[in-house]
Amino acid sequence: MVQPPCRVALDEAIAAPLPLGRSSALLFAHGSLELRWYAPHGIDAQTLHTRDELYVVVSGRGWFMRAGERVPFTAGDALFVRAGVPHRFEDFSEGFGAWIIYYGPEGGEPPPAE
Repeated sequence: MVQPPCRVALDEAIAAPLPLGRSSALLFAHGSLELRWYAPHGIDAQTLHTRDELYVVVSGRGWFMRAGERVPFTAGDALFVRAGVPHRFEDFSEGFGAWIIYYGPEGGEPPPAE
């Protein structure tokens, strides 16, 4: 079995090539988990995703739109999006970059039992 790396350095993530047709670089995958690097330039043109995701902002600041909600973000913040929910980054600073963590089944995790 191939183990995912124990550590992914930020400079390696920044230098990782973007696959054709993707706006984020895949750094590793394990089961349903994917770690990617995302650093758009100018505008964020991403589309809906089929799995839940967590962004961890590494650098920059701006605004995050999620299903009509607009919240400010800065380096160090974590932003969560459920599968299928419209979202994007707006008015972000030069040098913005974030880790993206996709996980769980297609369609997202079920809501918690009440």
